[in-house]
Amino acid sequence: MRQRLGLARALLGQPDLLVLDEPTNGLDPAGMRDLRVLLRGFVDAGGTVFLSSHLLDEIERICDRIAIVAARRIVAEGDIATVVPPGRSLEDLFLELTAKREAA
Repeated sequence: MRQRLGLARALLGQPDLLVLDEPTNGLDPAGMRDLRVLLRGFVDAGGTVFLSSHLLDEIERICDRIAIVAARRIVAEGDIATVVPPGRSLEDLFLELTAKREAA
């Protein structure tokens, strides 16, 4: 309920930009779906959502554009369909790119 209340408070002022950190944390599957629908509606109405999350399967479902950060640097960014090669998952790409940066 805290996640939902926090999001409701953020939307009250009709912002152009939402900055969310782990917004699906603690939500049940129905709540996660409702959040995806709400965020899509916000974006379709002209808003922008900046989302930080380690739940990469949710990122694939929610986001149009992504940036992968490793060692305080952006190592990949762009449209998710362009950044993530066909037949690969965002998780696979993330692990590959961040492992390279951590080894360096």
